[in-house]
Amino acid sequence: MQYLAGLGHWSLSILATLGEFLLFFVDGVRHVFTTPKLLPKIVRQMHAIGVQSLFVIVLIGLFTGLVLGLQGYYVLVKFGSTGFLGAAVSLTLVRELGPVLTAIMLTGRAGSAMVAEIGVMRITDQIDALEVMDIPGMGYLVAPRFVAAVLVFPLLTSIFDVVGILGGYLTGVQLLGISEGVYFGRIEASLTMTDIVEGILKSVVFALLMTLICCRQGYNAHKRTDGKGPEAVANATTSAVVISCVAVLVADYVLTSSMLR
Repeated sequence: MQYLAGLGHWSLSILATLGEFLLFFVDGVRHVFTTPKLLPKIVRQMHAIGVQSLFVIVLIGLFTGLVLGLQGYYVLVKFGSTGFLGAAVSLTLVRELGPVLTAIMLTGRAGSAMVAEIGVMRITDQIDALEVMDIPGMGYLVAPRFVAAVLVFPLLTSIFDVVGILGGYLTGVQLLGISEGVYFGRIEASLTMTDIVEGILKSVVFALLMTLICCRQGYNAHKRTDGKGPEAVANATTSAVVISCVAVLVADYVLTSSMLR
């Protein structure tokens, strides 16, 4: 009976946490449509999330493409199918690695900054001060980040994909001697609009997940039981990054399994 009671308590706590995330998400989306003068805040967050992360995305995308081109070539050469390298690199990037790696990198760079900024504002009572001045904290801090992430994630994912394909080109064509026409011809023949839409859809879902988890962890940093003050912000940042990365991978599996049917 104690085992069943413990299992029930654990299940109820999971459901309660999911319910809190859902309510936080609904409240954030509601403030997107009710908060005045939201556009300047959205532009500021797009710069923080997108422009400041551009170099990291380009760098990671380039080396991911280089590695995919190298590994793909030595796998395909065993089957005498090196001409399919372009298709392998492009499909792998557009459908899977592009959205996933972009989301993980943005979680580590921009998501952690979200948690730290909002968490510091919470523990120093700045959010309470906003509420006293009749400025909704959700509208001022969370809603702009929701919109900015949804706009920026697909753009950065597309840049990652293009740079990764160029990285595969450098390895496969320039280094290993595959025909340039064959490389890009296979990409054109294999890559469809459905693949591109799938990657963009994944990036939008990952954007919402990352922003939801990171903003909520920072917004509720004062409620943590594993620390107070700066320690609570540090723990919230760590847990937000870990939970976001796990959520991205789980969501990627769910989305991929549903889209392949």
